Amino acid sequence: MTAPSLVTCLWFDGTARAAAEFYAATFPDSHVGPALAAPADNPSVPEGVELTVEFTVLGQKFLGLNGGPAFRHSEAVSFMVYTDTQEETDRYWDAITLNGGQESACGWCKDRWGVSWQITPRALIAAINDPDRAAAKRAMEAMMEMGKIDIAAIEAARRGD
Repeated sequence: MTAPSLVTCLWFDGTARAAAEFYAATFPDSHVGPALAAPADNPSVPEGVELTVEFTVLGQKFLGLNGGPAFRHSEAVSFMVYTDTQEETDRYWDAITLNGGQESACGWCKDRWGVSWQITPRALIAAINDPDRAAAKRAMEAMMEMGKIDIAAIEAARRGD
């Protein structure tokens, strides 16, 4: 089998497998794939220790690298997950934030490894793209006051309620 042309590599400090297993358990169309043990000692891990693990999240391929403590994740890169219902929004938000993660603003949160996520209801995207620019503005202003996105509140703001 040929490897895909583009795979996102995420750097972890020895916890790539734990992150991959968490993501696979949290999101549909996700799984943990093969791992590679380091064939020789290197600055990240000694020979024989798991250096990388392949995994898929929502159908997207990733490689987790146990690269050590040199680099950390930042909000400069985030994963946007579109949701269709408040229940789905709540489930993903809670899975990420209640397991050692951190809440932020406007639908953003971080998991316990510092990876940033945007849990984004499609209703929010529709609201801020409303051709009625006053409705879009109200929805955007409502979103700016939120942590986790509340779909009912976004829709009420869009209507002007």
